Amino acid sequence: MWKLFDDLIDGIDPGAAADSIICGTEHSAVRCGDTVGVSVSISKTWRSAMLPKKAVGMPLRELAACIKSWDFNEAVIGLAAINAWYNNIGRLRGLGLYIPDAAHVEDRSADPFIAAQKEIAGKTVTSIGHFPYIDQLFAPVCKLSVIEKFHPGDGDYPEQAADYLLPASDYVFISSYTFAEKSLPRYLELAKNAHVTTVGASSPMAPLLGKYGVNAIAGFAVKDPAAAERVSLGLGGKMRATGQKINLQL
Repeated sequence: MWKLFDDLIDGIDPGAAADSIICGTEHSAVRCGDTVGVSVSISKTWRSAMLPKKAVGMPLRELAACIKSWDFNEAVIGLAAINAWYNNIGRLRGLGLYIPDAAHVEDRSADPFIAAQKEIAGKTVTSIGHFPYIDQLFAPVCKLSVIEKFHPGDGDYPEQAADYLLPASDYVFISSYTFAEKSLPRYLELAKNAHVTTVGASSPMAPLLGKYGVNAIAGFAVKDPAAAERVSLGLGGKMRATGQKINLQL
């Protein structure tokens, strides 16, 4: 079960270091050089006895290993460190993705739910996480089931339903919080016969995820590091305004 996480960690340059760490209540962030990796925080209160006291300046790979912690506050810092490596603008351009220089770009074609509307028509679709607008975009054209752990609404399924819904699905969209929660490998195994997309700002843009059954990564690239750090500190602004959505087909 740890292999996916170990591969993400091992793919980080041993010489890369964590230049700053922000443990936020909405977003957490790790800076490595000119790149800020972010992760949506799972807990709204920060506490961690396990995170090294002198984490700033430590090897990024070592900090990224915190994703394996069962202290989820620490795990999101590990995920942000992973994203500080894989979601680097230059690295993403090297994958053939179009990343213009403008600080904020609203690219609707990179939104996985807009892009997939025709593809999922008439199919059986399950979403791990109740994303904004998914009901309006998907429900009219497919058989949609939503599993929502944190804020379930009317008609949402509990996470236990994944064992029944995912094996019968044609398309599965998985929230990126499942990286820090470490539930992703299980969901990928359950969805091994489906087309799988990981979705959210916490998604590492790592092509190696393809060998674990991920077909597409809908993530986020920070293009204004200072603004992303301010948002993580709770000083105002929206994380989505600090960069752009990106969609990598594997």
